[in-house]
Amino acid sequence: MLHAALGFEGAVTAPHRHAAQVGRDVLRDGGTAVEAMVAAAAAIAVVYPHMNGIGGDGFWLIKRKGEAPAGIFAGGQAAALATPEWYAEQGHADAIPARGGLAALTVPGTIGGWQAALDLYDTRLPLDRLLAPAIAYAENGIAVTGNQSRTTEEKLDGLRDVPGFAETFLLDGNIPAPGALMRQEALGRTLRHLVENGLGAFYEGALADTHGAYLKANGSPLRAQDFAAYAAERVTPLDVETSHGRLYNMVAPTQGVASLMIIGLFDRLGVTAGEGFDHVHGLIEATKQAFIRRNAELGDRTHMKVPAQDWLKSGELDAMSARIDREKALPWPYEPKQGDTIWMGACDSDGTVVSFIQSVFWEFGSGLTCPETGVFFQNRGAGFSLLPGPNQLAPGKRPFHTLNPAMADLKDGRVMAYGTMGGEGQPQTQSAVFSRYVQFGMDLQAAVTAPRWLLGKTWGQDTTTLKLENRFDADLVTRLRQAGHDVELIDAYSDLAGHAGAVVRHPSGLIEAATDPRSDGAAITD
Repeated sequence: MLHAALGFEGAVTAPHRHAAQVGRDVLRDGGTAVEAMVAAAAAIAVVYPHMNGIGGDGFWLIKRKGEAPAGIFAGGQAAALATPEWYAEQGHADAIPARGGLAALTVPGTIGGWQAALDLYDTRLPLDRLLAPAIAYAENGIAVTGNQSRTTEEKLDGLRDVPGFAETFLLDGNIPAPGALMRQEALGRTLRHLVENGLGAFYEGALADTHGAYLKANGSPLRAQDFAAYAAERVTPLDVETSHGRLYNMVAPTQGVASLMIIGLFDRLGVTAGEGFDHVHGLIEATKQAFIRRNAELGDRTHMKVPAQDWLKSGELDAMSARIDREKALPWPYEPKQGDTIWMGACDSDGTVVSFIQSVFWEFGSGLTCPETGVFFQNRGAGFSLLPGPNQLAPGKRPFHTLNPAMADLKDGRVMAYGTMGGEGQPQTQSAVFSRYVQFGMDLQAAVTAPRWLLGKTWGQDTTTLKLENRFDADLVTRLRQAGHDVELIDAYSDLAGHAGAVVRHPSGLIEAATDPRSDGAAITD
């Protein structure tokens, strides 16, 4: 896929084609881009369960024509019981387990984010219309993708004994084959309950009580009271000015600031041509500078000494860019963060553009799945530290998030929503797609399809090398090695490089959309 989809009436891109189709149909029925995204978010929670679910978190950037972007932070807080001392009493004084009940310690925030997004502007369609496709997929079944089947096989050792996982995501105890029919009737009932009682019923009432009791019985510190205490937040996105326009991303403790720093730093290098050494090396070295500060200081924004927005001041970025060696690689590694996610974008004919990301952290999150409701709970809280610092666990605190939806308001009038899954790779892929399309004029789809890189590890990889898809020019690979990069070649279209996408609205009303050939997605325009 080398050419973007084009249209004037609307666009949706998602890493699963059914989610893109669901969103497109909402636009055709007169819904807004926000409503299309809620419908797509519900659908993809059903059809791509290894990547996301309603037991996870979500983040929104929404830009209406002529207005500044609005942000919605729908990341759940740590349980009231969740303290380092509590975990020490459970026999875990050094680190929080990544799977099972002890890993499920933050409230799932994404459904609260759906409601907050719908509350921002007038809605046109009822909730039952928005959730109907997801309910149908849950009750009638989905065709398991190769990606889900492969991920289940790769991660099964850590998941098979987690309560509720096998009966929900295995078929007769076996890994589902690509194309197998998988029904999620309990999840369908939960979605119907939300239609009948409102999205707030996820946090108060019978459903919250059921989840609170199940979580307690399986070792989690979460209780029904923690669900009731949750609320999504309306936030002002972080922003940075570049030579091409103003870029926006999500507030701390997401790594949105790192994504903005990378592009702000690279902009200062004055690179004039794409795909060569100066482009790739420059972005990688900008990534290192951004990650060094991110790893040292980023955490819950109420506990940070310096606000993340201050990191993006011109003087700060000037000083950091001066530390980049244009010819040699800074010795690495660092401590990487894992993560799994979906990103989706939408635009409607009124010019509203949405950048949305939804995640359960690792593949299938904690794995803990409530058989009565079909909801599996994220393990985002495993990203907390039990040691002193900005990311130390405390009741009510939000953990470090790899999630960060991106948006750009370009000087020529284009508005670009873009993003990816891929944990540690998210800022890196964002910088690749943005620089290729905006700075070097590549077709939007080609910018997503082109070979990508990953500095460090994600998806459970053990190496902290610079991973390059093997489609890169051999001479470029050689020069990167000569500059001191520890290069490792990976598959031509590797999941390690993320599942990216983008939507761009032009001043003329033309809309471009792109999806990632590495995913099972689609970019649909009308």
